[in-house]
Amino acid sequence: MKPACQTCQAGLERNGPAFICSYECTFCADCAEQKHGKVCPNCGGELVPRPRRKP
Repeated sequence: MKPACQTCQAGLERNGPAFICSYECTFCADCAEQKHGKVCPNCGGELVPRPRRKP
């Protein structure tokens, strides 16, 4: 789990909202939705909500 958005470098909480592609490129919700339209700018894959881990 990456700790920061790859676009704006905002910190991401362990169980907070974040989006990933199949290669685990990681983005905050604002960048994933507003800047990238839920498409990974690195690989062109779909950005989906990152799964949460148990504490």
